Amino acid sequence: MPDRTYDFAGKTVLVMGLGRFGGGADVTEFAIKAGAKVIITDSASRQQLSESIEKLGKYPGIEYHLGRHDPTDFEKADVVIANPAVPGNNKFLEIARRANKLITSQINIFFELCPAQIIGITGANGKSTTTALTAHLLRGTRGKGRETSKKHVIASKAKQSQKKQYAIRKTQYDNVWLSGNIGNQPLLTILDKIKPNDLVVLELSSFQIEQLAEIHKAPKIALLTNLTPNHLDRYGKFENYCNAKENIFKYQKLDKSHPAVSIFNAEDKIAAEWFEKYKKESGRICLQFSTKDISENIRSVFPLPGRANLSNLAAAIAIVRHFDVDDESIKNTLPEFKALPHRLELVEEIKGVRWYNDSKATTPDGAITALEAFEQPIIIAGGYDKNLPFDEFGRKIADKAKAAILIGQTAPKIAEAIKNVQMSLRAKRSNLKTQGTKIELVNSLAEAVTLADCLAESGDIVLLSPACASYDMFQNYEQRGNEFTQLVKSLKK
Repeated sequence: MPDRTYDFAGKTVLVMGLGRFGGGADVTEFAIKAGAKVIITDSASRQQLSESIEKLGKYPGIEYHLGRHDPTDFEKADVVIANPAVPGNNKFLEIARRANKLITSQINIFFELCPAQIIGITGANGKSTTTALTAHLLRGTRGKGRETSKKHVIASKAKQSQKKQYAIRKTQYDNVWLSGNIGNQPLLTILDKIKPNDLVVLELSSFQIEQLAEIHKAPKIALLTNLTPNHLDRYGKFENYCNAKENIFKYQKLDKSHPAVSIFNAEDKIAAEWFEKYKKESGRICLQFSTKDISENIRSVFPLPGRANLSNLAAAIAIVRHFDVDDESIKNTLPEFKALPHRLELVEEIKGVRWYNDSKATTPDGAITALEAFEQPIIIAGGYDKNLPFDEFGRKIADKAKAAILIGQTAPKIAEAIKNVQMSLRAKRSNLKTQGTKIELVNSLAEAVTLADCLAESGDIVLLSPACASYDMFQNYEQRGNEFTQLVKSLKK
């Protein structure tokens, strides 16, 4: 373990937000092993947090203050570790600030203690797949790079911003660690295993990037997949969401001898604007990627469907080329990559009907991307309302889908968006005889699967791509995706 900037021994650490994805359990275990007394505070009930509490069962000394937050906890704790979902201006964090308490987070602790080079990937859509692809390609070609000294820094065949710059960089590495918002393994409990010559590939959410901005930290290599409206229930305006994401570039450490690497999607409007903005800075290498960068040779062995996944691949390739990974190595490694769970994941083919789980599509743009991967699918959509617009999603459903089966809080909004498009088409084309996309509203995911099974014929695609978060009906998108998978598999019985 590297020298610590955190001394938790004998101190009271308040973990704000245990959560259900493992982050709270991770920081709790880390603090306990560092000698702290831990109190967990969460507005959720013990029943709602039962899985996370069960993971911590081997630590009987933990105090749980659940169902509400007590201001006294924030006044008396020595350290407060906040969940990423807690906004920085939260009233309880303000209490801790006024009491001069140290406020930190899982991601901040990791960045301050990690001895290895960090690659950070963010965006509205595609960041999980891009992160996993990057780690997969780096692992598959590990040890094939070489030590380079005063070499032209060219990370990709994609457009480079500056004239050739000379810098010392290392392209050899030992282990590759995959973590962050992707949720595959905890951050802090792997710190002891990470060595200086390793690489760490992280998916970073806007919430995590905001927390890093508080300590002026960002990854050495940062990539933006794309930007479309998301989390407007927290940010209010799209501009505020973009500002949060931009911190991943704003706080990169600029150094002429070891430049920061900033990578942008040439096919995304805002990313292209940021490329122009940052390319003028000394000590930074700016690159762009696009689907045009991918040769037919590589496309032919890529196992994931849809143009959006090609964009994810182009992003990953832009990163791995920085480590001197060549196209032949990429081509040899790529076929082994498997789709991540809940991301355009093929669940089953039953009686000629293919069922896809895309539960991770929690925004309209994410679901639009999924729709574009198929011809005339039956889509199951709807869920928790994050105050996102559904106009474009409605247009895409009306244009692409055979049927839309809608669930959750947003079902009426999505139905209205589809009907508005259909009415507009009928008004423009009075001789339109086709009935268009069939719209059905149901009360549960189980009903949606049953109805989809009735509507589907051999050759059809049934796609769960909700365009919404899951919190109105499920604990998270994973529970929603798992239930969908179970329901589909039960159709075979």
